[in-house]
Order: sequence, then structure tokens, then C-alpha cells
Amino acid sequence: MMCTGFHDGAALARHPDPWEQCCTMGIFDFVKDVGTKLFGDDEAEKKAAEEAAAAQAAGAEAARIAKEARDKAIAEALVGIVQGLELKIEELDIQFDHDLATVRGTTRSQSEREKVILAIGNSQGVGRVDDQIEVRPVFHVVEKGDTLSKIAEKHYGDKMKYNAIFEANKPMLKSPDLIYPGQSLRIPEL
Repeated sequence: MMCTGFHDGAALARHPDPWEQCCTMGIFDFVKDVGTKLFGDDEAEKKAAEEAAAAQAAGAEAARIAKEARDKAIAEALVGIVQGLELKIEELDIQFDHDLATVRGTTRSQSEREKVILAIGNSQGVGRVDDQIEVRPVFHVVEKGDTLSKIAEKHYGDKMKYNAIFEANKPMLKSPDLIYPGQSLRIPEL
């Protein structure tokens, strides 16, 4: 199946593994007027709308400035939502224009990427999320004498977490004891 780059947020939530068929960056659609409120109360949102209306009455340039200020406030609120969830996204940058939130950053985990998309898309006022998050997985090349326990110690500081590496590399690995020099293994985020 070829990816169009456009994804329905509801379908994303229903599919057991939405990235199985497509894991490229793209635009995800959401229901704009439902979800987490971006401003703590209706009063703050009402004030922002009043300021935009007043600026619009003052002229096109003032309206443009007011829209930019509102879009910036929404983008900052969205950054706050993502940071409040303590998701592991480096270089997080969110821009907002009309109902489109464009999100950039890097992560080690596809799961973290999906959570960011959903957190932003399930916020009031956001109708679409343009996903520009780059997933940078971590790999380890097995060296002579390596065991999954030694690799877990190196990456996690705890040799008992070897099973996470084993599970992340199934079905390629049939047993935690059957690894060989030169083999590349994925090191999952814990």
C-alpha cells in the first residue's frame, strides 16, 4: 500500500499498529473543536478572541499581527502540553497556523512520536497535525564477547534489562544466547 501522507486521527487510534502500513511523516486530521483546552479557562480564550476582533477592526495589518500573536500563544500552549506529558522529544518545535499544528523534533521511539501527534491533535482548535518528527532509533553492533546482559548494562546501566533488547529484536533473535559478532540489534527506549 502506498502512503498518501494524509492520515485520519480516528483511524490512527483504532488501528492496532498504524505505523505498520505507513511510518512516513505526514499530515494527520483531527476533530478541531474537541479535546484538551489550550487556555486554562474560557476567559483567557475569550480575551484572545476579543483582542483579535479589536485588531481586525483596526485594520488588516493589526489583524495580521493579532493572528500571529494568537497562533504563537497556541503553539506555546501545545509545547506546554507535550512537555507536561514528559515525552522524550528533543529539539521540540511547534508552529501553529489557522488549525494546522506543525511539529518538529527528534526521538528514539516511534511510540513517543505517535503520542506527541495524538496529544497535539486532541487539543481544541487543532484540526490537523503536520508531523515532521524524526525517529532516530539506537542500534548496537555486537562485538566478540558481547551478551545481551553486557549490552543492556552498557545502554541502560542494568544488565537485567537484557530481555527488553531480546523482545525488541524478535523474531530475528530466537534465544537471548544466540547473538554473534557483527550482528546489529535495535536498542529500544525504556
